[in-house]
Amino acid sequence: MLLHHLSALGRTLVSYGHSRGSRLGFRGCRAFCTGESRVYPAEVGSTQSLYRDTVLLPRTDFPMKVTGQKLLDQEVDIQKKCGFADLYAWQRKRKAKKEFCVHDGPPYANGDPHVGHALNKILKDIRNRFEMLRGRRVHYVPGWDCHGLPIELKALGEIKTSSLTPLQIRQKARAFAEEAIARQKAAFQRWGVMADWDNCYYTHHGVYEAAQLQVFQEMHSKGFIYQDHKPVFWSPSSRTALAEAELEYNAHHVSRAIYATFPLTTAPPNIGSDVDLDGVSVLVWTTQPWTIPANQAVCYMPKAQYSVVKRADSAQKLLLATERTASLSSLLGTELETVGTLTGSQLEGGICRHPLVPDSFVPLLPANHVTMVKGTGLVHTAPAHGMDDYSVASNFNLSVECLVDEDGRFTELAGAELQDLAVMSEGTDKGTSYTYLISMLRDCGALVKEEPCVHSYPYDWRTKQPVIIRPSRQWFINTASLKDKAKEALQKVHVLPESARGSLLAMLDRRTYWCISRQRSWGVPIPVFYHKETGKALINKYTMSHISHLFKAKGSDCWWELPLEALLPEEVLQKSKAGPVADYIRGDDVLDIWFDSGTSWAAVLEETNFMADAYVEGKDQIGGWFQSSLLTSVAVRNKAPYRSLVVHGFVVGEKGEKMSKSVGNVVDPEVLINGGKEPGMAAYGADVLRWWAAESNMFSEIHIGANVLNSARDSINKVPVHRPH
Repeated sequence: MLLHHLSALGRTLVSYGHSRGSRLGFRGCRAFCTGESRVYPAEVGSTQSLYRDTVLLPRTDFPMKVTGQKLLDQEVDIQKKCGFADLYAWQRKRKAKKEFCVHDGPPYANGDPHVGHALNKILKDIRNRFEMLRGRRVHYVPGWDCHGLPIELKALGEIKTSSLTPLQIRQKARAFAEEAIARQKAAFQRWGVMADWDNCYYTHHGVYEAAQLQVFQEMHSKGFIYQDHKPVFWSPSSRTALAEAELEYNAHHVSRAIYATFPLTTAPPNIGSDVDLDGVSVLVWTTQPWTIPANQAVCYMPKAQYSVVKRADSAQKLLLATERTASLSSLLGTELETVGTLTGSQLEGGICRHPLVPDSFVPLLPANHVTMVKGTGLVHTAPAHGMDDYSVASNFNLSVECLVDEDGRFTELAGAELQDLAVMSEGTDKGTSYTYLISMLRDCGALVKEEPCVHSYPYDWRTKQPVIIRPSRQWFINTASLKDKAKEALQKVHVLPESARGSLLAMLDRRTYWCISRQRSWGVPIPVFYHKETGKALINKYTMSHISHLFKAKGSDCWWELPLEALLPEEVLQKSKAGPVADYIRGDDVLDIWFDSGTSWAAVLEETNFMADAYVEGKDQIGGWFQSSLLTSVAVRNKAPYRSLVVHGFVVGEKGEKMSKSVGNVVDPEVLINGGKEPGMAAYGADVLRWWAAESNMFSEIHIGANVLNSARDSINKVPVHRPH
């Protein structure tokens, strides 16, 4: 292919052909790689110019342009005759003082290859070939991310999982993933990517899964992995917990925000007689009215100023932050007369009555997360449905009772009026939970104002449905205890562009814990057993080591295939000082796919001492694979698994617009190379795709479209010397 035939690489291929004694002799390969030509005098008797006979012009049999099927045939012919398929193995065998390793971030095995794949793979290939020309032995093992909900959902289609066993689900998901891998692998090879194609890694293979469990075991033994019951992002549409990296934020989500009152029943003891709090209600604001039934407190900012105001259009007295008074007056369309002021710290000890739960009272509590940007400066706090709320609950020993089930519907604990209503969508004939809750607040006199609120809200990355926060017993990585080590390790990493370092550090700062358990079937089982009576988890180095060996030999399907006695043999029970095997059941959860792929360094990089020279991925991996790999490696080895990070931009349309099927600007690399069925969809060939990637400004958004591709093709056509006849 054209980019492979630059003169320096051409000489390398010639020497490669000689060393193998193959058909790649100098004469045969020179025509491909150096553009062999001869010099001829002008034809005798030419009358076009008096000086033509004095000019020696080169003549060549190479055509100036090759298009259509001839172009495609030529590219494939070059690949075969120049032995591109064997190039990786050849350079691995040659003597070299230095190794160079690009560790392949595994693409997801859930669809056809796209131009994002093309950009990423070709950029890696260019770097690898450059290092090979420098005399280094390149280590590049392609891989695929094979587990997870997206594959499971696509594999099952309209089939209800309730009718299938975990093994049946896994069989369908595996078949789907392997079909996608075959299509992607063929495309990557057609693009001319030099790699160890005979030894690719797959996250669903037993050897990989065993290495992953060894990392899990090491992190668990060090106390970085633990089980707890706490709020997590929960997808009702997928019925599983999600990690932050599995969320998409919809900037156009519309919530029904409300202002509601909590009547003050016990005045704070520090206020005295200066401020009359008789008949005062605390005013809160929330975009999630469905969480009001789970309220356990109202939080304030200790150093802020608060005011007691009286509405001009009624006798209602409200307590809110002083700096929010003017905004609220405008919103309500009435004057708010200030009748008293106090500091937030003076609110300590105050108690309010819950507007919806009879005989329920909630305290006023200080909190650091209260802001004055929106709302009233007083925050409705439902520990079961908010991360900050849960932190307050932990500090003040509040209840974290959950009123919402796995399907996102109110349970009987919410009361008969709300039971079975979906908290984020339409429920029973009562309408949505939003509608019903707002009616309940209005009926009891607690609703002050309702308004639509357009704001950024988390959605499930695959089902494209909104998620909620609800408490659940899950497995977590304590990232708070790893942050400082991870930051220190990152300082030793060369990051391109440097601005990406700041983004990675910022994401690490925001992450206090990482939920790594999923309530699905297609993944690596968490090797834990539970006591039937107490529910206590049995997990230690003996149980995990045994399961790891089983996975390596049989694959993780054995978690469901083998009897419990084989998974938890007597020898392991004795070492664990546990009771008889009949007292236990195996766990149902599987590991998060970000933990899956984030442990690839342990499964793939043994030859390079578990360290890559470079990770090269798109900017979306700053919060994904870059981070998960860093955290797992730092936890086990106290260092990053990479010496450098290269972060490239996304592929966008010709005018910088996001690619969309509805807009019609999606570029399919298969059609780009081979041409399409529609008129005018010419075959550009793989060289144009590679040229496009090579000349792109990889650190910004990379544009692609007809004009860009035509320009790349024209550039190639200006170098006819590299085209064989």
